[in-house]
Amino acid sequence: MIAHKTIGLVLLCALAPVAAQAGASSGSSALALSAIVGELSPQTSPLYKKLLAVFLSGNAVAPHPKGLRIAVKADAIDCRAGNVDITSRACALTFGAKKIELSSRKAHELYATLIENGVVLEGAAGTSHASITALDCIVDADEVAEKAGGGARCAYNP
Repeated sequence: MIAHKTIGLVLLCALAPVAAQAGASSGSSALALSAIVGELSPQTSPLYKKLLAVFLSGNAVAPHPKGLRIAVKADAIDCRAGNVDITSRACALTFGAKKIELSSRKAHELYATLIENGVVLEGAAGTSHASITALDCIVDADEVAEKAGGGARCAYNP
C-alpha cells in the first residue's frame, strides 16, 4: 500500500506544471548580450555603448573610470526565426515605452546570443521564438579588464 502511494506521489509530482524559473548567465555570453542590447538601449549612455562595443570587439583593457559598473536593462525581448520561411528573422525589444524592431543579420545576432545565454526556444506556427522579460545585466569594467573570465552578469525571466 505504501509503495502505491509513493509511486502515485512521484507520478503526480512529475506531471505537475513547473513554474517558470528565472535565468542567469555570466562571462563572455553575458558580455555579448550586454553589448548587443546596450547598443540599442535608450538608457545606456553613448560613452557606455562605446565601451561595451570595445569590450565585445576583444579589447578588455580599454580605458575606463575605476570602479565603473554599466547596467543594461530591457523590459522585454522577443526574437523569432522562421523554420518554414528560413529567410525570416526579427526581434522586438521593449525599453519602457520605447519599442525597437530588428530584422535580418542584427536580429539573428541577438536571437543567437539569447540562446547562448540559456534562453529556451519555443516553437509556434513555422517559427522558433527566444523570448525574455526583465533583462538586467551588469558589466564591471575593472573585472573585465582582469581577463579572468568574470565581469559580466545577466538575469532575466523566461
